[in-house]
Order: sequence, then C-alpha cells, then structure tokens
Amino acid sequence: MDQVDKIKAQWNRERPDLDVGPMGMIGRLGRLARHLAQAHAECFATHGLSPAGFDVLATLRRAGPPHALTVKDLLATTMVTSGTMTNRLDRLEAAGQVRRVPNPEDGRGFVVQLTERGQADIDAAVTDHVANQHRLVAALNDEERATLDALLGTWLAAFEGSDS
Repeated sequence: MDQVDKIKAQWNRERPDLDVGPMGMIGRLGRLARHLAQAHAECFATHGLSPAGFDVLATLRRAGPPHALTVKDLLATTMVTSGTMTNRLDRLEAAGQVRRVPNPEDGRGFVVQLTERGQADIDAAVTDHVANQHRLVAALNDEERATLDALLGTWLAAFEGSDS
C-alpha cells in the first residue's frame, strides 16, 4: 500500500458515495512527475544546466544541422511565452551555448543557433539524461514499459490529439 492507496482509503471511508478510483492514477502520475522532474533537474545540474536551458539546447540539437531555429519555432516546440524564451536565450547566450544570428529568410528577425560549446554541452547532458531515464524506468520490465507507454500515449492523445 502506497500513500495514494492510504488517501483513497480515507476518502472511501469519509465519502463512500464517491468513486475515487481515478484519484489513484492521477495521484500516482502527479507524484511520479515530481520524482522524475527532480531526477531530471539533478542530472541537468551536473552539466550546469537548468531544465529550461536543457529544453532549449535539446530542441536546437535535435533540429539537425545547422542546429538553428527561429524564435517562433522554439516557442512552438517549448510552449513558453516569448518573455520566458527571451530570458532563457539571454542566459544561454551569456554562457556561450547559443548565438543569435540574422535570419536569412527575414531580415527583421533572427535565428538561434547552437555554438560549438552548446553542442558539446547538450551532447554530454543528453547522454547522461538518457542513461538516467533508463535508471528511472528500471523498476518496470520491457513489456510493462511498452504497455505503460502505449496507454499513456492513448490518454495523452485524448488531450492533445494525434499526429497520425
């Protein structure tokens, strides 16, 4: 019995008229999300990165050569406000991990590009991040991971839609 089971039992005792079944799944997902976010933040910190900085650098890295995106594209991928993105980019630029260069397709704008240092930093960080993710899911066997991934994908698609 975990903490969520204890909470459900208390609600069942106090409000037997309510079906608190979904509280178990949602409560566990919330608690897992906090544990995972903490483990990710600790991993990123070993590389001098915040979760926000990792997000931007990883987005640029996986975009492929020349590892550059417009701010509009970064905003769409990371789903943050333009003010938040400006702060992130200012910090990463000050650290020498990104640079802003004129956009060849729009003289009024610019693109954000990984520097050599930024690419080296994100390559090291993502290598450790993937190893950390394997450690975090090690309590589940391959079949359980595949089943959970598929179920979560179905559930998430109900909120976000599907790209298929």
